[in-house]
Amino acid sequence: MLILLGALLFGSPLLAAQLNLELGANSRTWQTEELLKHPQVQTITISNDVSYKRDMSYRAVPLSALLTGIKPDDHLQAVALDGFAAEMAAAPLLSTQGARAWLAIEDPAEPWPALSEDKPGAGPFYLVWTDPQAGNISPEQWPFQVASIKRLAPVAERFPALLPDPALKADDPVNKGFALFQKNCLACHRLNGAGDAQFGPDLNIPYNPTEYFGADFLKRYIRDPQSLRQWPQAKMPGFSAEVLPDGDLGMLVGYLQHMVGRKIKP
Repeated sequence: MLILLGALLFGSPLLAAQLNLELGANSRTWQTEELLKHPQVQTITISNDVSYKRDMSYRAVPLSALLTGIKPDDHLQAVALDGFAAEMAAAPLLSTQGARAWLAIEDPAEPWPALSEDKPGAGPFYLVWTDPQAGNISPEQWPFQVASIKRLAPVAERFPALLPDPALKADDPVNKGFALFQKNCLACHRLNGAGDAQFGPDLNIPYNPTEYFGADFLKRYIRDPQSLRQWPQAKMPGFSAEVLPDGDLGMLVGYLQHMVGRKIKP
């Protein structure tokens, strides 16, 4: 069982943590001090960090250096301490060109700042990207407070309740919307009770957001949640047109609309 010593207690002294890599035969647990001494550790600068909204510097290891035995067609899940579960194709995480994934490591002697006035920092481990625009990396692919990274079967195999009508062609916009849902929504939300996230509400049970939002308002909400609903504890990030182009946003909403007719009570 993963144990984070001290970092869960906001305001308490930060102690070393551990990261579980559940990669089958190549599984192992890394301690903070081991990662900070990794032969490939270096200082990187992230411009306009997704979580901190400003430039940040980290001691970090290329994630590809830690994913021993993982192949580009494998599927991984990064699980955070708060229940956020990012579903991620392995290929971008293994890439050494263009957008590159790094595991940022919080040094207990130099703790990272709080994410906001009433929240802890992004540590002990944070998946960050250099040159994210080159890979169209979404905010959901920047999980912070990471506790484990697991190799799993693809989402469609694990959660058939998420699948669109199998009669649809592979290139149907609804199937493309399903792929976008996996990339941008499944880290926080379940649908039909399916998914591993413990963070946000189910997006089909009892009601799908397309049933209570007009399509235009739903798109506005996805672009900028606080523009429609303002409250201090809001956690959903906005998805800009650079991250989720208008065409992709339309296909994502189309998938949600399609799933209204495929409700399965958990």
